[in-house]
Amino acid sequence: MKKLRTASVLAAGAGISFLLSSCAPTPPAQPPATAPAASSSPSTSQSTEPAGQAAPTGTPRVVSSGLEAPWSVVFRDGTALVSERDSARILELAENGSSRAIGTVPGVAGSGEGGLLGMAVDDQGRLYVYSTGAGENRIQRFDITGTPGALALGDAVTILDGIDSASYHDGGRLAFGPDKMLYATVGDAGQAGQAQNLDSLLGKILRMTPDGSVPEDNPFAGSLVYSYGHRNPQGLTWAQDGTMFATEFGQNTWDELNIITAGANYGWPTVEGIEEAEGFTNPVQQWAPDVASPSGMTHIDGTLFIANLRGTVLRAVPVADPATFTDHYDGEYGRIRDVTESPDGELWFLTNNTDGRGTPGPEDDLILGVDLGSE
Repeated sequence: MKKLRTASVLAAGAGISFLLSSCAPTPPAQPPATAPAASSSPSTSQSTEPAGQAAPTGTPRVVSSGLEAPWSVVFRDGTALVSERDSARILELAENGSSRAIGTVPGVAGSGEGGLLGMAVDDQGRLYVYSTGAGENRIQRFDITGTPGALALGDAVTILDGIDSASYHDGGRLAFGPDKMLYATVGDAGQAGQAQNLDSLLGKILRMTPDGSVPEDNPFAGSLVYSYGHRNPQGLTWAQDGTMFATEFGQNTWDELNIITAGANYGWPTVEGIEEAEGFTNPVQQWAPDVASPSGMTHIDGTLFIANLRGTVLRAVPVADPATFTDHYDGEYGRIRDVTESPDGELWFLTNNTDGRGTPGPEDDLILGVDLGSE
């Protein structure tokens, strides 16, 4: 089932100058440019997706079933790897959909929303993992040994640790950008005020080298912080022109789709959603949490695909008109946690009905694959 909708409220621009506090580190020499103020009125247009945007076509097939609270799926040399939040296992998928554990991430001590979360693979085939340990979130790197069908997880190399954790708002998404830097989303861990504190990593999107060090061109000297004022961001992707997008869970009012600009302040906890508040960057689109709760996201051929948990939809947002969206599979598969493109061009999305908040079906959780066409 598919619905075309427009955003309830839309923003007019991407970047805005960020708010500096008296205790903040030295700002970048060239802060983000100020954009026009966002509109605070509901959109009345009925825009459709521009021609040529990627869209699912046909009925999704079951790629794999019987997974336990899967959180992230990535590809290494064509082989799919899946993280399971609660078991801390990393699974290798065979072509017939069967799975086997290549290893268990040591020291995972998650509860609630914590555990084994996001993954990313670098151009050397090394696996990066975000997980919750005893009282902290950390990012670790693993070599993968063996051949497909017999892969094994090497020893952990911790590249960043000591990030406060909680049973909720742990963030957890990892992704390599077009600049080959590693980006990580970090939630506020229930400490909302820390999202505005540039001396804290909570409520931030971080940018680091593959070894975990601070890039020289980060917006705040000596800091991994790339953007701040986030509540619980969980989706990261880049459009073809390099524009960076992130999804974010709101509290009770608005979930967000943001364009991320280096050094910008996205408002939490002062602002939730689009609001005319000086110094904060508005989202380009917002949704009520009960129809969204956006988690993983990917970009394919001009379309942002967003996995939604409470909203139980796969949402498509055209990059050319990011204040509109189309919903796919409304309620058909339950909670959807992550979405990505497979090496053969299928759109893959994974359900999260066994995470303690869904209603599992007999084969849940699933990875589903569907062909892509254009609209």
